[in-house]
Amino acid sequence: MDNIWLIAAMWMGMALVASLISIRVGISVALIEILVGVIAGNFLGIHQTTQWIDFLAMLGSGVLTFLAGAEIDPASLKANLKASLAIGILSFVVPFASVWLIAQYVFGWGIHQAQIAGIALSTTSVAVVYAVMIEKKLGDTSMGKMILAACFITDFGTVLALGVLFANFNLWMVAFVVVMCVMLWFMPRWTKYLIGHLGTNKVSQPEVKFILLVLFFLGGLATTAKSEAVLPAYLIGLVVAGVFVRDKTLVDRMRTIAFTIFTPFYFMKAGLYVSLPLIWVSLGIITLFLVIKIVTKFIGVYPLARSFQMRKKESSYTTLLMATGLTFGTISALFGLNNHLIDQKQYTILVTVVILSAIIPTLIAQKFFQPEIHTMIAWGRLRRMSKKNITKRRK
Repeated sequence: MDNIWLIAAMWMGMALVASLISIRVGISVALIEILVGVIAGNFLGIHQTTQWIDFLAMLGSGVLTFLAGAEIDPASLKANLKASLAIGILSFVVPFASVWLIAQYVFGWGIHQAQIAGIALSTTSVAVVYAVMIEKKLGDTSMGKMILAACFITDFGTVLALGVLFANFNLWMVAFVVVMCVMLWFMPRWTKYLIGHLGTNKVSQPEVKFILLVLFFLGGLATTAKSEAVLPAYLIGLVVAGVFVRDKTLVDRMRTIAFTIFTPFYFMKAGLYVSLPLIWVSLGIITLFLVIKIVTKFIGVYPLARSFQMRKKESSYTTLLMATGLTFGTISALFGLNNHLIDQKQYTILVTVVILSAIIPTLIAQKFFQPEIHTMIAWGRLRRMSKKNITKRRK
């Protein structure tokens, strides 16, 4: 089919079906969109995408990652910095080291292939976690913000590992880092100036265009430097979060745009990578990798969550969300394939595990361990009271 309008109608129809199913069954629309993509790729004969679908999917990952960063209240991040750092670091280190060693010494993969596997399966999906948090109205709670911050720490570890182990350190990389640091320093001031002088009620929406301009520009520099566009997107969201906390209009408007037109293409395209026949053929290694990822996440995250005064239900919920993977997992696997570090079969295995990890842990978390909003808010108050008591005892 080469009629662009009919292709667009077909994809938007699938997105609409996913939304209706999500509302009906009470499961995050992001997961339903992935499942719709799986069905489309395996039963409807949709095996290829167009350039404009790839572009919208790319925008979906970038804007969603930006919004995830923008949702983190700086005051809440500072208040829960210790918990976010501890959970985020161990959520990366334990799976990364475990998968690397098992892939190399049990499955016989080469060292670079095993390293790519470790990086791809150590990630946490900011996109999936953010979508779940927003849909369930948990993003404004202290625990929700802590989990999102921990996701960022984990994925920053994966990007750092990918950069240290495989990146090309050239002049473009230096230019990208310098420009990004400058932009991160001035972005809060520029964004506040635009909102203060122009407001957020102009029909032309200059503040939205400004944010998109910065995301596109830094994404282009990142791609030229052989890095990934989602990294500066998350950091930009993080530094302007303080501005967005005071003015929710801009972030609400961007969230509406993203969840309506961008993210459905991103999540449904991710589902197209899952080949059911290949899953059957490689079921053993896929299952083992998936189990390793989830088990190592529990080893790294669950005890820490309990030590930070979460109950068993909330600790399990946090651990399962940290076990999800999608954006950085598929990015890491694609990096390995494009640079001839892994072959097509290894790539398909890793991407399948990554996508299954976006679906299975989230479904379990939502169905069996979904916390109440008041519980997640109360956790923040409990943490603040504990810190005050510790301070008093020290005095």
